[in-house]
Amino acid sequence: MFGFLSGANKQKKLQKAYEAKLGEAMQAQRNGDIRSYSALSEQADTLLKEIELLKKGA
Repeated sequence: MFGFLSGANKQKKLQKAYEAKLGEAMQAQRNGDIRSYSALSEQADTLLKEIELLKKGA
């Protein structure tokens, strides 16, 4: 019935996950763990692409 709301909720969840990954990546970089930083940045980039796809679909 309210299918349009589920898209907004999913986008908000993805946005929170994206921001959390960026924070984790920043902490890894500060700790000198460049491999973890790279992996977390890649995951954040994947989340950002999903967010952009949702925005285009809306």
